[in-house]
Amino acid sequence: QVQLVESGGGLVQPGGSLRLSCAASVFSLDYYFIGWFRQAPGKEREGLSCISGREGSTHYADSVKGRFTISRDNAKNVVYLQMNSLEPEDTAVYHCATYVGCSQPMAPPLSWGQGTQVTVSS
Repeated sequence: QVQLVESGGGLVQPGGSLRLSCAASVFSLDYYFIGWFRQAPGKEREGLSCISGREGSTHYADSVKGRFTISRDNAKNVVYLQMNSLEPEDTAVYHCATYVGCSQPMAPPLSWGQGTQVTVSS
């Protein structure tokens, strides 16, 4: 079973940036579709971004397109989410997850980590 551990969350002012990391206990990221979703209190889970296995193609939800960037380091088996121009509405627990594929809208996740809290506030 894939284990995913997120880190990098915290408190940031509006307009600020954060980079989240997701360490995956896998042999190789080439065989997985890994992405990020967030969950805010009282709101539905929102899929944000996904990066495909072999090709490394990326996909984004409209709400974060142009602000968030997903990337990966195959040597370290780590997937990143660079978040810029953060807004209070981005406050949520962010989870990385595995998916059956990358698509828009994003499919339900197969497995996910505990998450990391991101709070955007002045």
